[in-house]
Amino acid sequence: MPLPPEFLEIAEKVRNWGRWGDEDELGTLNLITPEVVKKAAACVVEGKRFSLAIPLSATGPQRGNIPGKFNPIRTMVTVHMPLSRDPDHARSSDDVVFMSLQGATHWDALAHVSYSGHIYNGFPAESVDAAGAHRCGIDKVGSVVSRGVLLDVARSKGVDRLEGGYAITPEDLDAAEAHGGVAVEPGDVVLIRTGHLQYLHEGKTRAYADPVPGVGMGCALWFREHDIAAVASDTVLLEVWPPQNPDLLIPVHMLDLVDIGLTQGQNFDLEALAADCTRDGRYSFLMEASPEPFERGLGSPVNPVAVK
Repeated sequence: MPLPPEFLEIAEKVRNWGRWGDEDELGTLNLITPEVVKKAAACVVEGKRFSLAIPLSATGPQRGNIPGKFNPIRTMVTVHMPLSRDPDHARSSDDVVFMSLQGATHWDALAHVSYSGHIYNGFPAESVDAAGAHRCGIDKVGSVVSRGVLLDVARSKGVDRLEGGYAITPEDLDAAEAHGGVAVEPGDVVLIRTGHLQYLHEGKTRAYADPVPGVGMGCALWFREHDIAAVASDTVLLEVWPPQNPDLLIPVHMLDLVDIGLTQGQNFDLEALAADCTRDGRYSFLMEASPEPFERGLGSPVNPVAVK
């Protein structure tokens, strides 16, 4: 089945292929310039710090409905192992973990999704094979340090949590921007709060998994027009689920990762940060969210930290 004309029209408008050169593998992260980082650092007023990661645990959000994604499995390999013959000398304990790189709070690599035979910047889909991503892998990212901006879509609409399946529009993003009294600028990392992660706090993983509020396809235009460096949300998918068009399952992933080259993240816990932004009225902050450099990885867990 051919891709819908409305999707192809947006893809043509937002495509960044070649913008930073034919060999570019960073996409919109190129927009994080030294000037952007210096401006981000100026957002630190009180030194308050907020971790935006959910726990890496067996009780995480994965329920087996997405192939290959599961909650972390951690096990001990040594417990008080003696390092010498003297029982009073040092002993060590160690553990190992087996996990999906996109099972908890994470960034997607640009190579995570392909369509029509290509990944970002026109590289062939065959750039990803059984050995991983030979182009646009998460190891190419390095650091993600920029100004973060919280768009609290839920509170801007007068609710604490959006209904599952609600499709966020560009107008909703504008309204959330106005609600926070902040202007999104090139190089910003935008965090979109729906309130949906409250279900995880309540232990309701089924309700968290489906249906999901999230950005609709038109928001890709908003992301491109504002030249943001990265986007993340407090849901398992970022985009709305079930999809607006049942014949086009993850159009925002396709547009963000393949066409714009926009790094995107999921399962960011924005509750404490949003409560603080509501209290002090400051919706921008220094954001540090660098991925682990898994060679040829298609994503990476991350412990994002917002500093105010």
